Amino acid sequence: MKTISVNVPESHLESLEELVKKGLYANRSEAIRAAIRDLLKMELHSDEFSFTPIKEKNEKYSKEQEIVTI
Repeated sequence: MKTISVNVPESHLESLEELVKKGLYANRSEAIRAAIRDLLKMELHSDEFSFTPIKEKNEKYSKEQEIVTI
């Protein structure tokens, strides 16, 4: 297993700590690995979901905002 560094907002870190305190995960690393695993399953390995690159999602959101703006 490799070690990586990730910058996260303080609120995310606090939420991870809460999951550990509740006993849902042994530590933050375990919670993060579970989140990554679930993301990869959802985005790459499931026929139920279609993968849309974030750039396309942002472009679509920007266009929708332009339509709503008065």
